[in-house]
Amino acid sequence: MRPHPFADVRAIVFDVGETLVDETRMWSELARAASVTPFTLMAALGSIIERGGDHREVWDLLGVHRPVVDAQIETADLYPDALACLAGLRDAGYIIGVAGNQPGGVEEQLRGAGVAPDFIASSAAWGVSKPSSAFFTRVSLAAGVPASAILYVGDRVDNDVLPARAAGMRTALIRRGPWAAIQSRRQEAAFADVTVDSLDELQRLIGRSRTGPD
Repeated sequence: MRPHPFADVRAIVFDVGETLVDETRMWSELARAASVTPFTLMAALGSIIERGGDHREVWDLLGVHRPVVDAQIETADLYPDALACLAGLRDAGYIIGVAGNQPGGVEEQLRGAGVAPDFIASSAAWGVSKPSSAFFTRVSLAAGVPASAILYVGDRVDNDVLPARAAGMRTALIRRGPWAAIQSRRQEAAFADVTVDSLDELQRLIGRSRTGPD
């Protein structure tokens, strides 16, 4: 009997966009502010994700300036399974963190929306962003445990699974949002320790790690 892959995990750190937060409303607001339809923006974004480009290129592709919109994260933007998963895993004794490529102020927005982990950090606050190895070094320092004891959960293979794995962390790919819809079909997605369709599913898998080997 082999040990559960998460048997030695002591901290679980979550990405933000499309992991905890459904960004549909915020992208739709950007589309309307740029005078394009949300459908058009989503199609352009999908084409950029497919070819491995940076999402910020979408405005050049559409031939418009990026609109200045102060899109705040609200409680309604959280995926329905987000708060229960974070609370349940924290109650189970795990160190819980949230760290992603986000602008300044996201920490206060998430806490205002009810997210209450042990720490929240953003690329803006740290001055370094994924997929840089320095970002994941900061994750380990914030969690206060070695990288090998951290499970990093995200929706992207390129920004989450591969660099977190390279840093020595365990990884979970959550299959929701536009990046996961495209990237989860790639061969590199197999490098994730687990692939799940919801945080409920992830919580059940982690719970089984406390009950002994598979």
